[in-house]
Amino acid sequence: MDQFSIQIFAVIHQIPQGKVTSYGAVAKLAGYPGYARHVGKVLSRLPKDTQLPWFRVLNSQGQISLTGDSLERQAEKLKEEGVEVSDSGKVKMRVYQWQP
Repeated sequence: MDQFSIQIFAVIHQIPQGKVTSYGAVAKLAGYPGYARHVGKVLSRLPKDTQLPWFRVLNSQGQISLTGDSLERQAEKLKEEGVEVSDSGKVKMRVYQWQP
């Protein structure tokens, strides 16, 4: 596994239950500001049974960036943790954003 992925996973592992953050914030905290899209690519390659809380990462507007079944899966996982998700897949970042 490459160093970039290791650092991304380390940041995501720290996101507490019931909180969310953005791809850009993860990249910045990992030491790679401006690499939000790369964070998304790394997460898209995770196996379905991963224990990493990938679902706590959203786009900068607090929107789930996935579509179809993946959007539903991410929304359900967030709701299980008490995060309110609108029908369109949006989360109120000002309420649920993780502030490390």
